[in-house]
Amino acid sequence: MSGIHQFVPMLHRGDAVGRHTLRLRDLMLARGIDSRIFVELIDPETEGETALASTYPGGCQPGDVLVYQLATASDLAPWLAARAETLVVNYHNITPPELFAAWDNRLARHQQRARSELHLLSARTALGIAVSAFNRRDLEAAGYGATAVVPPAAVLPQQDRARTADSRSAGDGSPRLGSRWLSVGRMAPNKAIEDVVMALLVARSRYDPDTTLTIVGKPVIASYTGALHRIVCEAGLEESVRFSGHASDADLAAAYAEADVLVVTSAHEGFGVPLIEAMSIGLPIVMSAAGALPEVVGRAGVVTATSDPWALAGTVAELLGDGERCRTLAAAGHAQLEALDLPTAGDRMIDLVCALT
Repeated sequence: MSGIHQFVPMLHRGDAVGRHTLRLRDLMLARGIDSRIFVELIDPETEGETALASTYPGGCQPGDVLVYQLATASDLAPWLAARAETLVVNYHNITPPELFAAWDNRLARHQQRARSELHLLSARTALGIAVSAFNRRDLEAAGYGATAVVPPAAVLPQQDRARTADSRSAGDGSPRLGSRWLSVGRMAPNKAIEDVVMALLVARSRYDPDTTLTIVGKPVIASYTGALHRIVCEAGLEESVRFSGHASDADLAAAYAEADVLVVTSAHEGFGVPLIEAMSIGLPIVMSAAGALPEVVGRAGVVTATSDPWALAGTVAELLGDGERCRTLAAAGHAQLEALDLPTAGDRMIDLVCALT
């Protein structure tokens, strides 16, 4: 019996692509579809969930459909291009190499290779599925014929709104001092986290001297991470900025619950899962207009010139001083989540793939 099998360079349980891949596998199995996950490299944490791609030919069946989760360069791309099975590329985004070049030339070359592989697979792909309309344009530019847009199939569960409201007071129930900014995402150059830090400096000097910033995200490039720490130190913000690193689901939920605003300064973004997490609890969002961010947020966020620290600080201060506007944005966020219809995203993608069998 034929199946629908996914291929991913390495399956990480805690990242967006890993969650998405596992969710799709579980949904397909629940439908009675034979579905396995094949990888180029084994992650010890998910070893029991995967098999090496080199083992796939030994159990392949006529009519199999192969789904490639494309977000980085991998030897899987030319391997899949050389096979005869129906191929679907699920495209999650590739950060432009020029955003990494100044920090890690090796990683920049890796991103350039990923771009080449995106083009390589276009002639072999029956359907390209992008997580956003912004990313769909990459597929079309690379020569993909049939394309579709389906958001990621798995994001963090919705958090407790009551807990969020309670967290915005001091332990004795009185209003606490200082607005709390939150930045969530990999500590990578395309996130432009330095723009948040510089805006924080302006905010503390002009609007609210007790403003703090929590940065949640796994370091990606040592030179960039080191530069961020130096900026914080040289600006005298050591007591005002907290680097939390990679966070568990529980710690991340707590960070959202304690925050007053999510600040997103990305220079390039293919989707933006933190936006979904913030909208799910009614947390205000101030963001750049980069990539898919406006598409994902709709009317639930405030777009500003995030590379201008005075404009960004002023926008955040104005928003947090306007309770009615915050409530309007929260309502818009809940409506936007309904429009995205994330709970059905996995089934919608599987329906598209099944139509190829």
